[in-house]
Amino acid sequence: QSETVWRQADKYGVPRICFVNKMDRMGANFERCVEMIKDRLGAIPVLLQIPMGAEDRFKGVIDLVKMEAITFEGDRGLTVTRGPIPAEFVEAAQLAREEAVERTAENDDVLMESFLEGREISEADLVKAIRRATIAGKITPVLCGSALKDKGVQTLLDAVERIKDELRER
Repeated sequence: QSETVWRQADKYGVPRICFVNKMDRMGANFERCVEMIKDRLGAIPVLLQIPMGAEDRFKGVIDLVKMEAITFEGDRGLTVTRGPIPAEFVEAAQLAREEAVERTAENDDVLMESFLEGREISEADLVKAIRRATIAGKITPVLCGSALKDKGVQTLLDAVERIKDELRER
């Protein structure tokens, strides 16, 4: 079904964001899902988040733009806590952020210029580049979580809102 909807979005030039759901379920495999986005959908996925654990060890997500850990506590994940990235995820987060910046820069001339000149990429510059490349249909931002337990849904909606604001400005 995802492939059918994806082809329609291609046909009509609709920008997309992917949400890898059910990260708390048995057999959850974020990396495999990202590979399937590339292989089956022909997209260029840019990770905006990586999961902190999987299956029954799913704790939350790491925001690769802000470089912070986000956890969802309480009934229906209503208590959203942001804080430092736990030590066990720091290296994976740094590598994933570097790759996200590179993938975005490859698809956005403004960010590419900063990247090639070796300038520090600010959060604001990265967000703007992700917006431009997403709206142009060059990249597909990828987020993750567990919709049933409302873990990660808040950050997905925030990402959609940021893209929508850019579309409204056009």
